[in-house]
Amino acid sequence: MKSVGNLENKHILITGGASGIGAATALLVASRGAKVVVSDQNRQQGEAIVEQICAKGGVATFIAADVSDSESVVALFAQAKTAYGPVNVTINNAGIDHKPTPMHLVDDAVFHRNVAVNLAGVWYCMKQAIIQMLDNGGGHVINIASVAGLHSAPTIAAYSATKHGVMGLTKSAAVEYARANIRVNAVCPSFIRTPMVENVLANVDERVRNAMIKANPMKRLGEVEEIAGALAWLCSDESSFMTGQSVVLDGGMLA
Repeated sequence: MKSVGNLENKHILITGGASGIGAATALLVASRGAKVVVSDQNRQQGEAIVEQICAKGGVATFIAADVSDSESVVALFAQAKTAYGPVNVTINNAGIDHKPTPMHLVDDAVFHRNVAVNLAGVWYCMKQAIIQMLDNGGGHVINIASVAGLHSAPTIAAYSATKHGVMGLTKSAAVEYARANIRVNAVCPSFIRTPMVENVLANVDERVRNAMIKANPMKRLGEVEEIAGALAWLCSDESSFMTGQSVVLDGGMLA
């Protein structure tokens, strides 16, 4: 009898897998039996995560890719298929943010870069994942969105717009491909203790920093392991009747 959360024979591809939520998830799903492709632009950190997985008896490989480049994404999925066969689960985690700034002062280049990585990058990865899953009888696409994709997010309008877009892609694709046995869901964290959030906290004043940390009823940042646990469950067959949904992990912020 398979254990709870068993991921044996699952091929899971994680973008942005070199640090933060992506790295924690790669380590966890590998420990539960999955074959993992860690993808990132940071080769050194990505290969270090793979080394950790392999040292513990897991199976993983690193493939460098830039999700904002469609050709790079095509190559990523082709290499992943060569490594472990068709991808069963794709976690579209790669993303960037921008410094909290009033919208009218945000440089257009910052907006376009957020769209290129956070929205177009998810689009490219979803397309390639779905192509493989259609040929393989199904699969699961999991998009990392944000609570900023579910409600207003003053001073991070560009980031928020892309995450709202990710939610639109998630819901539309979930309905479009449900009969093909392809599930599409999103995970929406709030402020999590990741390098990206730590960088933001380091570049705001103490009042804003404290407000961000205590923005939810639990009065703390989330930890990457808490998000990884939810993602590991979504990767398993225990979530088989779930599609088109958003899993909100925010310490009660939106309650």
